[in-house]
Amino acid sequence: MVFIFRILSLFPLSILHHLGAGLGRLTYWLSPTYRRHLQENLAQAGLAPELRGRVAAETGKQMLELARIWMRPLEEAVPLVAEVVGWAHVEAAQRAGKGIVFLTPHLGCFEITAQYLSSFGDITVLYRAPKSEVAQELILTGRKRAQLHLAPADLSGVRALIKALKKGQMVGMLPDQAPKTGEGAWLKFFGRYAYTMTLAARLTETGAASLLTWGERLPDGRGYRVHFQPPQRPLEGSTVDRAQQINSEIEALIRQCPTQYLWGYNRYKRPAGAEPPPAE
Repeated sequence: MVFIFRILSLFPLSILHHLGAGLGRLTYWLSPTYRRHLQENLAQAGLAPELRGRVAAETGKQMLELARIWMRPLEEAVPLVAEVVGWAHVEAAQRAGKGIVFLTPHLGCFEITAQYLSSFGDITVLYRAPKSEVAQELILTGRKRAQLHLAPADLSGVRALIKALKKGQMVGMLPDQAPKTGEGAWLKFFGRYAYTMTLAARLTETGAASLLTWGERLPDGRGYRVHFQPPQRPLEGSTVDRAQQINSEIEALIRQCPTQYLWGYNRYKRPAGAEPPPAE
């Protein structure tokens, strides 16, 4: 798999996005499970079913663009960011001497954001090790950068994130990733209960600045527009209250560019051993 990705990394981003769009559409028609999740999640969010083809194409682009981002030197990956919106929010947090919690949902190219930020300083990113050893090798190979540190989704990883924030450094995570049993709470996401991680909310209680970020995929392989923005209102209240607000903030981000969200992800699954969701 690593070898295949190294070969793909030789292609321009425009070619990878073109091939990826076709692969995404093919996957949509060949996988009944993926197709069902995508259709159900779009409907849950109240979005038109006509978007499913574009969503599948964007998901395919996300699959192949990783080769260009992961397998090329950082000096080649960072210039893929063609435009940055809201960088002043990052600078303001840094001037205040605060650590920064970057909340990056499965929207657009979520891999480019940490790579880009690592070119400005140390960032520790939470990741959940996949079951496949091949996928694990690919992730570790692709994400390894001098200032990009990986924290496993366990107690040691949580300690690494807190330690980084105390140093005034940056941390990042996917707050819409389904957590393991005991690591989340049933909270509303597009009007339906989804088992939601509470770690992101707990980190916002440390006094660190909280910023939402995502990498918008530009057409024709022209690169990415990376967005940084604070929550629409300050995150406050209990951990559960904050986690629910983060879900609402993610919903607002997704509505900015709904075709680039990972709608095929089984966001509403019930983790093994978790209590059932509340009655709707």
